[in-house]
Amino acid sequence: MLDPVMAAPLAVQLHIGFAILALCVGPFALFRVRRDRLHKVFGYIWVVGIVGLALTGLGIESTMPVLGPFGPIHLFSLFALWGVTHALLCIRKRDVVGHRASMQSVWFGAMGLAGIFTLLPGRVMNGVFLGDRPELGLWVVPIGVAVLIIRWRRWLRRVAAGAV
Repeated sequence: MLDPVMAAPLAVQLHIGFAILALCVGPFALFRVRRDRLHKVFGYIWVVGIVGLALTGLGIESTMPVLGPFGPIHLFSLFALWGVTHALLCIRKRDVVGHRASMQSVWFGAMGLAGIFTLLPGRVMNGVFLGDRPELGLWVVPIGVAVLIIRWRRWLRRVAAGAV
């Protein structure tokens, strides 16, 4: 089951490790009701996970290069780094709403959208989750993207209405 991860280059293994860290810690930092010291601790750990995920992602050569070794998927790394930077600037200005919206958007983009694209055929996580049926990724990805976009839009409307 984990054979594709173990056979992957070190950069990919580190990338997956940061993704797992961000995926596990993110909900505690981003979706807890109480904003206290624990939120801050989980938040710092999550930022390390997301920044590590983005930076290691930039170090992995694209299977569809467009500009040198970089492909379209590398845009997720740039968006994540921009989103975290924007969120940190917001909280320094005491803009809690902007901070929350930026951090949660990075969560949906990095963990959701970029995570779904890892299920495309030829990707390591496709081998982990879909095993002998890599072509299923051609169905799972567009359906997953559609569901995520619908959920994300609903969430953004709730944030705009002040319900979150």
